[in-house]
Amino acid sequence: MGLPLEVRKFFGHALHWAQHGEQHPAAKPRRGFGGAGVLEVVEDDGGGTYRAVYTVNFEAVVFVLHCFQKKSKCGIATPKKDIELIRARLKVAEALVKELQNEHCHTKH
Repeated sequence: MGLPLEVRKFFGHALHWAQHGEQHPAAKPRRGFGGAGVLEVVEDDGGGTYRAVYTVNFEAVVFVLHCFQKKSKCGIATPKKDIELIRARLKVAEALVKELQNEHCHTKH
């Protein structure tokens, strides 16, 4: 909610595409995460550059892993703390999906 309104709207639109199994034209695979399952959308606004990172690795669910403003004025690298946060949240998402699948299997029997 701390992002500018127009940026939030743009990210929401891109995530809406993902929820319907499509990839918004602005969404690009995020390097370093083993394929196209982790995507990033970048939007510029008068206040700076903003990024939303999400995963479509799981059937029927889209997990937003991180939304943030890239504050560095020089260099293109995403700060290490942001990458670590994305990795940690991806692990949580993987564990949650696995837990839900296990629950679903147990309720079928």
